[in-house]
Amino acid sequence: MRKLTIIGGGFAGLTAAITAAEAGTEVTLHEAHRTLGGRARTAEGPYRTNEGPHALYSGGPHWTWLKQRGLLGELAALPPAEALRFRVHLDGALRRTPPLGLFRQARRTAEQAPVDLDFRTWVTGLAGERTARVASAYVGVALFHHDPGSLSARFVQERLHRAACLPPEAHYPRGGWGRLIDRMATRARELGARIETSSRVDTLPLGGGPVIVATALPAAARLLGEPSLTWESGRTVLFDLALRTRKGDPFVVSDLDVPGWIERYTAQDPSLAPAGQQLVQAQLPIGPGASKADGVAHAERLLDAGFPGWRERTVWRRESVSQGRTGAVDLPGTTWRDRPAVDRGDGVYLVGDQVAAPGVLSEVSFTSAVEAVSLALRADRLEHHHRHGLDLKRG
Repeated sequence: MRKLTIIGGGFAGLTAAITAAEAGTEVTLHEAHRTLGGRARTAEGPYRTNEGPHALYSGGPHWTWLKQRGLLGELAALPPAEALRFRVHLDGALRRTPPLGLFRQARRTAEQAPVDLDFRTWVTGLAGERTARVASAYVGVALFHHDPGSLSARFVQERLHRAACLPPEAHYPRGGWGRLIDRMATRARELGARIETSSRVDTLPLGGGPVIVATALPAAARLLGEPSLTWESGRTVLFDLALRTRKGDPFVVSDLDVPGWIERYTAQDPSLAPAGQQLVQAQLPIGPGASKADGVAHAERLLDAGFPGWRERTVWRRESVSQGRTGAVDLPGTTWRDRPAVDRGDGVYLVGDQVAAPGVLSEVSFTSAVEAVSLALRADRLEHHHRHGLDLKRG
């Protein structure tokens, strides 16, 4: 493949750039923002926040790919004493351990779950309504959806199984995901890829080789002129907080009454906030009729339960709503194969976390990016053989 254009410089776009450049392709990547990263961008300044809670799951294919290329970098290890400060919020109170039924349910693999039945109904039949409610709420950390119980049982169980496994799969790049993005961008440039930031593309390039669209799905729909290019996603309030340090604050508060997750990120990586302060990030899924204020109120209730005196200790605070940027969610009767196809035809490929690729969280972006480059290379080889065959016939 001679040339490849990539539109979007997030995790998927950079994965595609590295993969294609390693195959000897001339790569040009356009990123509309002044910095790379997309949803994996880490804020500049004293509080190095990600766009909501982020973790890198070691059980996915991207972990091996990053490790082989020396891109994982230093990971922030959670001290054992902090791991013991995991708390759950259940029946309106803070507890040290979740119900045993949650662990039993989490041991089941995705293959044991039906595609056509919703998660709540399936688990209720197996373990009762209480376990179904608790499991649905807990898996919100890997779904960012206000009602995981209404989604396909196969889809939800895969995420529950991996989010609750022991030892934990979740790992944290030291300094935030932005450091990982920086390493990926450096690798792409070393391989010869040209990366242009503050470079918005409003129309597809024509005649310059294949194009990979690595933007959020709504932006891709506008760029491709396909308004029907949609898929179900979550809507989440992101709540960021810097507190003066207090010994004994929990590492995590997981709400098992309704989906909600608060995590103290400086527990494993003190570099994310100034000395004497700790950075807390939360994601609170909200339904279609709910407001940002509803999500903020939910966060404040959890903080009241787990972080004594947090209001007086607050030195910085930020709230926002993330809509349609929380990855694909599959309704009953659908799987990842039913999402928007990677190959859009005419040398155009779509990648990201809401397309037809397997995986959990960022793994979907990674897998779709590698698949898009593979499809483009295959199409180029077929075209080359076709042209070579015609030349032989003419000769």
